[in-house]
Amino acid sequence: MAEFAYLIAVMAFVFGMRWLRHPDTAKKGNVLSALGMVIAVLTAIFQPLEGNQGNITWILVGLGLGTLIGLPLAKRVQMTSMPQLVAIFNGLGGASAMVLGFIEFQALLENGIQAPGRAGIILAALIIGAVSFSGSIIAFAKLEGLLKKDIAFPGYNIFNFGLLAAIVGLSIYSAAFGGGSTSYLVIITLLSLIYGISFVGPIGGADMPVVIALLNSLTGISAATSGLVYNNKAMLIGGVLVGASGAILTVLMCQAMNRSLWNVFFGKFVGTGGGEAVDGIMKEAGLSDVAIQLQYADSVMFVPGYGMAVAQAQKICKDVDDALTKNGVEVKYGIHPVAGRMPGHMNVLLAEADVPYDKLLDLDAANDFLKGSNVTVIIGANDVVNPAALTDKASPLFGMPILDVLQSDSVIVMKRGRGTGYSGVQNGLFFHDKTKLLFGDAKDSLKKLLDELGNS
Repeated sequence: MAEFAYLIAVMAFVFGMRWLRHPDTAKKGNVLSALGMVIAVLTAIFQPLEGNQGNITWILVGLGLGTLIGLPLAKRVQMTSMPQLVAIFNGLGGASAMVLGFIEFQALLENGIQAPGRAGIILAALIIGAVSFSGSIIAFAKLEGLLKKDIAFPGYNIFNFGLLAAIVGLSIYSAAFGGGSTSYLVIITLLSLIYGISFVGPIGGADMPVVIALLNSLTGISAATSGLVYNNKAMLIGGVLVGASGAILTVLMCQAMNRSLWNVFFGKFVGTGGGEAVDGIMKEAGLSDVAIQLQYADSVMFVPGYGMAVAQAQKICKDVDDALTKNGVEVKYGIHPVAGRMPGHMNVLLAEADVPYDKLLDLDAANDFLKGSNVTVIIGANDVVNPAALTDKASPLFGMPILDVLQSDSVIVMKRGRGTGYSGVQNGLFFHDKTKLLFGDAKDSLKKLLDELGNS
């Protein structure tokens, strides 16, 4: 019965992930995957294993405490803080694998290591879990603004290589040769935690979507190794699904940021500014002028960014969309893969506002649409529309695929001030002849714009 229940749970995971591929079925996919997890957890709790009966009370207490903490957090979190929540959840998953690995390896040491292979798997769960945990905490601190400076120092890559060599060496000594003691296990754990910090610490804010995807993959891998340790097929397959999908997403994010996996693993991230200086004047736009432009356009593209998320402007943006569509204007949304602070951030925001999915265009389709569009309205986006990525070889953004908004007849940029984007790179688009800027809070500006459209 337990094996059959795990089979049902795994099928729920697989079909749930498949349904997540499209917004029309994504909600059902979430529900089905959650149901599979409930089945897997209940089966693991009540499966008749030797020595398990006395732990059920502790397990139920842990589940209760986790529910009391997690449910209010998930309900109250704002969309702007969703990346931080994802980072925390990634970290807690890694912490679980780390604790399990520590306890199981300590038990092996007490009884004598008879199976080096099993010992190696347990250490892998511990190490990957520890890296995921501490790295996710640093990612959370960066996203939340608690850590405003990158943790970098001269020769940090050499330091990271040294840490990895020490971790691998001690692990081989402890697992393969049965050497060491609990002290060695503590050292391996501490070094892994330090490596997670030194790995994520130098990463600039512009590369956070890549980091989130990678940490998600690491958490999945740590869960899979824990599944091997406990011979739990549901945990193993669930971890493999998360690890594989996270790895694929990491590759896609790297391509979208023009970063190689080598750079990801060894901390060669952007986020420190640079590139050619930009001269010129930012031309301000008036609300009535923008309203007239939009009202008489044939096609309009909105390009959302993190600024829209901060202002919680997605619903009023949908209202502006509805007003223009009612007037016969074709409205689309250009979604860059790394817009926001995590993969899919803008898609989730706009879905929350009930924007039809067929209006959301990926990078290639959006650039095709831009060639014939009359007006592009950029709402809080910066680096993903920076033309320096196409022309300035000195820019750290050079080579990154962008939304080429200058193909549009005119560009309106909504932003709070005159500062640079998250990468610290100045954006020449803001000084271009085609561009005018509408300064202020995006939600407030869109409300005023909606009023203007109603009066025009």
